[in-house]
Amino acid sequence: MTTVGSVRVVVADDHPMYLYGLTAILQQADGVDVVASVGDGAALVRAVTEHAPDVVVTDLSMPDLDGVAATRRLLESRPDLGVLVLTMHEDDEHVFAALRAGARGYLVKGADGDEIARAVHAVAGGDAVYGGSVARRIVAFYSGATESPAARAFPDLTPREREVLELLAVGCRNHEIARRLGMSEKTVRNHVSQVLAKLQVPDRTAAALRAREAGLA
Repeated sequence: MTTVGSVRVVVADDHPMYLYGLTAILQQADGVDVVASVGDGAALVRAVTEHAPDVVVTDLSMPDLDGVAATRRLLESRPDLGVLVLTMHEDDEHVFAALRAGARGYLVKGADGDEIARAVHAVAGGDAVYGGSVARRIVAFYSGATESPAARAFPDLTPREREVLELLAVGCRNHEIARRLGMSEKTVRNHVSQVLAKLQVPDRTAAALRAREAGLA
């Protein structure tokens, strides 16, 4: 039930059962009102326009528009919006892509309901919130202790494009890349085209060769 002063939240995740469970958990939390639950990034953008929430809780790997792109788009028009990422990804590429897009919080799935609810309230209040493993990666990154081989070899590629390139390097076709990364084949084709253009290679075989030469296979 909505109460005065509740944090209005839109939740986005492309796994229906997880979305259902997360919505239920947040609805039961004190001072939280889930005003919409959606299954992809494009629907997230529409829901924020319609419901004007205080906080978005979003996954990263979603069809149509991934969480990073959706965050960037939302914050262009709503810089006050608090974005909390809740995802299975805890590698540097995803973490820093989300932070660069403007996310104020980053939790890894497996966080309990109380932790998620506390993070929602913190982000709504303007604080930054990171799960323990994510916070360690941030510290390691800024201390110069870590950088992925893909990021070093191909700094012009986005995190998602590097993932696609790594799968190209081991011989995955578009349908397999789509299955592994949770996206449509059309989106995969778009990413492959971007990879080929940025690497300035004629085809996916040449891209895979470049990736293997860089040690990504």
